[in-house]
Amino acid sequence: MGTETTIWQFGFYPTLVCMVFVLLFGRFVIKRVNFLQDYNIPEPVVGGILAAIFVLCAYEFLNIGFQFDSSLKDPLILAFYSSIGLSADFASLKKGGKMLVIFLVVVVGLLFLQNIIGVGIAYSMSVEPLIGMLGGSITMSGGHGTGAAWADIFKNHPYNFTAATEVAIASATFGLVMGGLIGGPTARYLIKKHNLKTPGKEHNDDNPHGFEAPTKERLITPISFIESLALIALCLLIGNLLSDFMKGAVHSFNLPTFVYCLFVGVILRNALSLLNIHQVFDREISVLGNVSLSLFLAFAMMTLNLGQLVSLALPMITILICQALCMVLFAVFITFRFCGKDYDAAVLAAGNCGFGLGATPTAMANMQAVTSHYGPSHMAFIVVPLVGAFFIDIINAIVIQAMLQIFF
Repeated sequence: MGTETTIWQFGFYPTLVCMVFVLLFGRFVIKRVNFLQDYNIPEPVVGGILAAIFVLCAYEFLNIGFQFDSSLKDPLILAFYSSIGLSADFASLKKGGKMLVIFLVVVVGLLFLQNIIGVGIAYSMSVEPLIGMLGGSITMSGGHGTGAAWADIFKNHPYNFTAATEVAIASATFGLVMGGLIGGPTARYLIKKHNLKTPGKEHNDDNPHGFEAPTKERLITPISFIESLALIALCLLIGNLLSDFMKGAVHSFNLPTFVYCLFVGVILRNALSLLNIHQVFDREISVLGNVSLSLFLAFAMMTLNLGQLVSLALPMITILICQALCMVLFAVFITFRFCGKDYDAAVLAAGNCGFGLGATPTAMANMQAVTSHYGPSHMAFIVVPLVGAFFIDIINAIVIQAMLQIFF
């Protein structure tokens, strides 16, 4: 007869301490491992995986289980998506112009393709089709935040896929690494292959835009912080009310709550700007959003059940490798060609690899690596942040819901 497992229960405050410790430990490890630094692996992913391994070992060898308080989980992920909405300034749309529309159409095509590949391989290998969805646009184009949000939905009725969080986090982490690996080489191949004219790195300091170069920011103050916190709180309130209303009004088409919070953020940001009532402090909103996402991921990672991933390893690896190959081919033959077959298109292809497999920060890092060698691409740094950090999340949610209606 086996030894009975002892469960250690962590309340709100001990859980919060563990979440923060996971982040600090992840940062400690990353500073000492060059590979993790080079490919921008997030602190909560590194610290969280190590914490999950510790929890698994404690369970297997010491018969000790851990139960954490989950009351912060939903508010944190909703605050993150609210911050994305509050960062979306419609005034920037004019600068993107025609290229923004073209790139957005290209990206929408990629979303459908990723889901078809994921679900198709899952069906061909006779495994749970939701593995294909989680290995599709949910995590490839959505990243860790979107993956974790949809995983919570798939774990409950009517899907009841208990390993959803583990599959989502593993897929998103793979995508993040691959997105950072293939972006730069893809752009370099296109530049050499087509002998593209480049502006030259000596022009990198000429009128930089957005993420191309650091700019002076005003300081965060207690009053400004409270104003930004109030905006996020308002997004959470209205977003949840809208979500509850839509679930009662439209039973067949229910989007996750984070989509409503994001949408409210967009409306709030641009309405305040249009009416000249309040100028949203982007840097502060970004800080609040990134802190929320980091704490959420720390919780999601440290509560992973790694044992559930073992039986799913082969189909997951097959799906993810196919997604990486698809992303390279898509960037070379679709993104580059439809976006003009010039230097800007090559930089856009590198950015597409970044958020098509990982996240917008990876896309930024890819493009910065390319432009540091070949010169600036102002258009790419206007288009990619708008599509990758705003449009993609709303459209992806609609595409995912449509695919679920078709396949499930």
